[in-house]
Amino acid sequence: MQTKADLFSSDLADLAEAAKALSHPARLKILRVLADHDTCFCGDIVDQLPLAQATVSRHLKALKDAGLITLTTDGPRSCYCLDVEALEALHEQVDAFFATVLEPTAESSPGR
Repeated sequence: MQTKADLFSSDLADLAEAAKALSHPARLKILRVLADHDTCFCGDIVDQLPLAQATVSRHLKALKDAGLITLTTDGPRSCYCLDVEALEALHEQVDAFFATVLEPTAESSPGR
């Protein structure tokens, strides 16, 4: 089933999905926690946030589904880390997007 989002270019749709994954302060905090450590078990992340374990797990899932973090399991424990390549690619996408938005065009420049 086609959605309205399907009517836009894939680069905009991909950027919107990544932005949606980053659209909660808990997810941004999780990225900061993971940036401070090479790897982090779920419980260690929970200790850094004022949220229940189930809520943190949902936020971790959203970041993982967006491809911004990776998950490995060590027995019953879940270990997370940043996907640095994916975050660098997202950084480039955001920079490229804002370059097109902020670049003045001849028609919209004052005095033209």
